Amino acid sequence: MLAAVASLALGGCAARNQGTSAGGNTPSAAAPQQAANAADPRGDGNGRCSGVSLAYAGTINGNSAALGVNILKGADLAIRQHNQANPNCQVTLKQFDTEGKPDKAPGVVTQVINTPDILGVIGLPFSGESKASGDLFDNAGLATVTPSATAVSLTTHGWRTFFRGMGNDGVQGPAAAKFLTDTLKVNKVCVVEDDSEYGTGLAASVVRSLGGKTSCTDKVKSGQTDFSAVVNKISTENPDAVFYSGYYQEAGPFAQQLNDKGVTARFVGPDGVKDPEFIKGAGAAAAANTYFTCPCVPVENFTDFVTAFTVNEGQAPGTYSAEGYDVTTILLKGLDKGISDRAGLLDFVRNYDGQGLTKHFKWDAQGELFDKPVWSYKVQGGAIVNNGQIS
Repeated sequence: MLAAVASLALGGCAARNQGTSAGGNTPSAAAPQQAANAADPRGDGNGRCSGVSLAYAGTINGNSAALGVNILKGADLAIRQHNQANPNCQVTLKQFDTEGKPDKAPGVVTQVINTPDILGVIGLPFSGESKASGDLFDNAGLATVTPSATAVSLTTHGWRTFFRGMGNDGVQGPAAAKFLTDTLKVNKVCVVEDDSEYGTGLAASVVRSLGGKTSCTDKVKSGQTDFSAVVNKISTENPDAVFYSGYYQEAGPFAQQLNDKGVTARFVGPDGVKDPEFIKGAGAAAAANTYFTCPCVPVENFTDFVTAFTVNEGQAPGTYSAEGYDVTTILLKGLDKGISDRAGLLDFVRNYDGQGLTKHFKWDAQGELFDKPVWSYKVQGGAIVNNGQIS
C-alpha cells in the first residue's frame, strides 16, 4: 500500500464554479472546477512524523460494500501521495471491515480504539453503524470523519469526536423534494424506504419536504428480493415518480420489477443507490429512467485526481471517493504538523478551516459542515453522469 507510485500533481485551476442555477428551477449542469487553494495530501513535502497511523473503518466485503470501497480507495490514494512526497512522515493506513453492520461495528471499533498508533479514523460510512459506535469513539477521544453517513441524528448525541464530510439528510431531503417538483415537475411521488437508519431518516425528510405531493409511502427490508406487493401498490397508485430511500442492493431489483410491471414513473434514488451496481441490478431498461440525489460532488473537472485515482486504485472514482480523499487529506495535514496524539489531532480537526477538492471544510460545534452542496445525477448511456447542482 505504501509502495512508491507515480506522482501526479494537483495543478491549480480557476476558482470553483458552484454550478448554481440561474433560474432557480433547473439545476446547472456545470461541474465545479478545482479550487486553486484545494488542499493537497502531499503538502510541502516537509512533514515530520513517526510511527503514526490512520484507520479506515467501514464495509469492505459486506452488503453495499462498493460505497465503502470507494471511500477506502480515496483514503488510500491520499496516503500514497502523501508518503511519496514526505519521506520523513510515513503514515500507515490500517483497514477494519465492519461489513456495514450496526451489530458488528462496535467490536471492530474497539479493535481500532485499542490500536495506540491510530490517531484518526476515516469512517464509518453508514449511519446505523455510526450510531452504534459513536459513544466508543467519543470515550476514546478518537477523531472520526465520515465521508458518507448522513443520518441527521448522528450530530445530536453530544459526541466531541464525530465530524461529517458532507451534508446530512436534513439537507438532502429538501433538495430531493425540490429536484422532484421543480426539475422533474412531478406532482405525485411514492416514497419507499428500507429499514436502515439511513433509509428511514431520509424518507421522513423527503416526505416532510414534499408535503401534499407524497401520494403514497411503503416499506421494504434490507436483503429483500421480491417486491411484488409494493410494486402492485405503486402500479395502482400510478405516481409520476418513485423515490427509493435505501441502498443499491435492493434498489436495483426493485426498479427492475417496477419496469417489468409497466410502471413508467421516474425512479429517483439517493446517494445510497448511486452506484454502477444499481445499473447492473436494475438492468438497462429500468435504469435508463433513473435519477439520483447526492451530497457528493461530481469529479469530472478534477482531472489530476481522476487520473491518479484510476492509475493507482485500478478503477474510476465512485460515489464519495473524492470526499474520502478530502477528509484523509485533512487528517494528514494534522500529522504533518508533528501532532503525535489523539487529543492533538482531534483539536486540529475541530478547528480546521480550509478548501478541499469537493467543498470548503469547516465544522460547527456539532460536527456539521457549513458548506453542504447537493447534486443531481442521472443514468445516461449506461453510466451515471452529473445532472447539475440542486442546492
